[in-house]
Amino acid sequence: MESGTAAAPTAAGPRLDFRLLYVGAFIAYGDRFAIAPILVSVAGDLGESLAAVTVMATLYFLLYGLLQPVYGIVSDRVGRVRVMRFALCGMFLASAASAFAPNLPTLVLAKAAAAAFVAAVLPTSLVYVGDMVPLQHRQHVIANVLAAGSVGTVLATVGAGMAARYATWRLVFLVPAVISLLLAVALGRLPESLSRTAGTGALTPVRQVFSHPWAVFLVVLALAEGAFMLGFLTFLAPALEARGHSAAVAGAVTATYGVAVFAGLQGVKRLVRQASLPPSALIAGGGTLLVVAYLVAAANQQVANILLASVLIGVGYALLHSTLQTWATDVAPEARGTAISFFVTAVFTGAALGTAAVRGLADAGRYQQLFLVAAALAVPVAVIAAVARTRYPAGGGASTS
Repeated sequence: MESGTAAAPTAAGPRLDFRLLYVGAFIAYGDRFAIAPILVSVAGDLGESLAAVTVMATLYFLLYGLLQPVYGIVSDRVGRVRVMRFALCGMFLASAASAFAPNLPTLVLAKAAAAAFVAAVLPTSLVYVGDMVPLQHRQHVIANVLAAGSVGTVLATVGAGMAARYATWRLVFLVPAVISLLLAVALGRLPESLSRTAGTGALTPVRQVFSHPWAVFLVVLALAEGAFMLGFLTFLAPALEARGHSAAVAGAVTATYGVAVFAGLQGVKRLVRQASLPPSALIAGGGTLLVVAYLVAAANQQVANILLASVLIGVGYALLHSTLQTWATDVAPEARGTAISFFVTAVFTGAALGTAAVRGLADAGRYQQLFLVAAALAVPVAVIAAVARTRYPAGGGASTS
C-alpha cells in the first residue's frame, strides 16, 4: 500500500484517512488464515486428535460467512463505525479467551465467538468506503483495504507457523487480541457514517437490496466467483503433497498467492488512476489470468506449475474481485451494508459449495480434472461479468456518492 494514498476524497468533498480500516482488514484476514498452520500444534498440546481440532476451523469459517447479513442490516441501522468498534471489542475478549483456553471445548467456543465478531470488520470497512468515497475514486481505496488483508494473509500464515514451532500457538490468538483492542479505541477518530435507512424495520434493507436487479445479479455472480476462485484455490497445496512434496513446501509455494494479491492490487490502483481502464477490462483481465492459472495447474502439479498458478490466481483475484467488490458498493446505496454483506456471504458460500463439489476428485487424486473444472467454470463467469459491467449504467444504483 502506498503511504501517500491513505486519504481519498469523500462524498462530501474533504479528504479522510482510511489507514485504520487497513489495520482492520489486516486483522480480519490474518485471524482467518492463522488457523490452519497451528492445527497440528494445538492437537499435540491439548492431547486431542487433528480431526477434533479441525472443528475449530470449520465452525470459524461457517460463522464468518453466515453472520455477514446480520452485521450488514445492523450497520444500515446504527452506523458503520459503531459496528466495527463493537466487533473489535468482542474480538479482543474472544481472542484473549482463546489464548488462555485450558482445553479444546473452551478453545472451540472462544474461536467461534472470535469469528462471530471479526466477521463484521472487513465488510463494514468496505461499506464505510462506499459511503464516504465517490464511485470514481472508490476502487483505489478498496484495493488498499484488500491489500492490507493480503499482507495479513502472508504474515499470519508464516508467523503462525513460526510461533507454533519456536514459541507457542497461543501467541497467534493473543497478538490479534491486543491489536483489536487498540484499534477499537483508535476508530473513535473516524466520523460516523449513518445510513439513510436508520430507524426503519429490520427487514427493510433486505427488501431494498433485492428490489435492485443488479444487486441480485451480483449476489448470484458472487456464488460462482467464490466457487472457482476461493473454493478451487484450496486444492493447490494438497495437489503438491499428492505428488510427494512436504506440507512445508506446499505451504511456502501457495503462500505466494497472498504476495501476488498484494502486488496485483498495487497494479490495479495504477491502472485505474493512470490508464483509466474501465471496470469491464479489469474483470476480463482478471478472469483470463484465472483461466490460464487453472490450466497451468491442470497441466502439471509440480512446484513450478503450482507456484505459477498461485501467482496468477493472486493477480487475477486482485483484478477481478476488487472490481466486483467495488461494484457491489454501488448497486443498492440506500442499504449498502446489507448489499455488501450478501455479496460476501455469497462468495464464501460459493467457495464452500465449490470445495464440496470436487472433493471426490481430490480424494481420488484426480487434480488435473479438478483444475480443468475450475478453468471451465471461470470462463463463463468472467465473460458474463465483463459484459454485464459494460451494461451497468452510470449511477446504476442511484448513488449520489
